[in-house]
Amino acid sequence: MTKHIHVYSVEEIGIIQLNRPAVLNALSREMVDEIVAQLASFDSDDRVRVIVMKGNERAFAAGADIEEMLEDTSLTLEMLNPFAAWDRISLIKKPIIAAVNGMALGGGFELALHCDLIVAAEDAKFGFPEVKLGVMPGAGGTQFLTRAMGRRKALEWIWLGEMMTAKEAKKFGVINRIVAPELVEEETMLIAKQLAKLPPVSLRLIKEAVHAAEDLSMQEGKQLERKNFYLLFSTEDQTEGMQAFKEKRPPNFKGK
Repeated sequence: MTKHIHVYSVEEIGIIQLNRPAVLNALSREMVDEIVAQLASFDSDDRVRVIVMKGNERAFAAGADIEEMLEDTSLTLEMLNPFAAWDRISLIKKPIIAAVNGMALGGGFELALHCDLIVAAEDAKFGFPEVKLGVMPGAGGTQFLTRAMGRRKALEWIWLGEMMTAKEAKKFGVINRIVAPELVEEETMLIAKQLAKLPPVSLRLIKEAVHAAEDLSMQEGKQLERKNFYLLFSTEDQTEGMQAFKEKRPPNFKGK
């Protein structure tokens, strides 16, 4: 049972819908724990091949739950270690796609950036307003945004705390696709269904190699890529994919 999210599946796609509409899906610590636990559950479920994260029409997530942090001190935060849960998102091996309508601000923007792909509405807004509260992003925002758009632009957006339009976010490589608000879920599910038809182990090892490219040297990255390339020749899906190509028929990938 979950209190702050709705969870369901459509064919081979596991869906997590943020569900605190009264506060524009502001992320409480309990809510983050639920999200991370469900991501791990989907990741270990062989029936699920792709994960979709979405909010509602007004907001993906408007930020962290500020009221929850009003009494925090440096010591209470150190002892609580609230970002440990966020770190577990990077352990998810399956593709995660964020469907963003409305606002994705602060922690909401960080949650979207933790996903592998982002589909956004034309009128979606992104940003890190934390500086206006006397703080800064703490769940990886400075790192994700810098890797996406570069140091100078990331500093500009995070320092000023201004909202970024979907068009600007796409221009700087922060999101993948922009569609009309009413088509966000449809476009996201279209991508998810495309991915769900592909060999799961290939997707898993591609994700590992691409994510590692941000931190490894070129030579180390190439070594990891080659290791994963070789590993795929131990899968039934590799045999099936090449045999199907030879026989000029659609492949039937089973994730083995």
